[in-house]
Amino acid sequence: MIENIKYKNEVLALIVRKKQPRKQGVSFFTPPQYNQQFSNIIHKKHYVIKPHTHNKIQRRINNTSEVIIIEQGKLRVDFYTDSKKYLFSKLLFKGDIILLINGAHGFKILKDTRMIEVKQGPYNPKTDKEKFEPIDEKQIKIK
Repeated sequence: MIENIKYKNEVLALIVRKKQPRKQGVSFFTPPQYNQQFSNIIHKKHYVIKPHTHNKIQRRINNTSEVIIIEQGKLRVDFYTDSKKYLFSKLLFKGDIILLINGAHGFKILKDTRMIEVKQGPYNPKTDKEKFEPIDEKQIKIK
């Protein structure tokens, strides 16, 4: 199942659950206009992916998106507006993938967790993000 996480008309994130049905070939989870793309690829034994190069194409990217793959554990994602107003939370489990696109977000680790993060680079943790205080735990709303 793919969940589009929205607030008003803006897509904040896209969650691909572990139980997502997978089909043969290349299937993109993301629409072509997203500045970060990822897909599912399934091929049978002896299939050949031809050697290739990627053309240099200048792209304009206005914000940093992130893909996070949960390898192990459980965590909560807290979603916020760009102006830091808390909206709601979602739970992620082993095998889930999330693409964070717009708005702000924070995480609470609920079980020992191991994850892989992929984002555009070059990334500078000192200048590319602004941290702020999380919502009080008593105000959490899991959707």
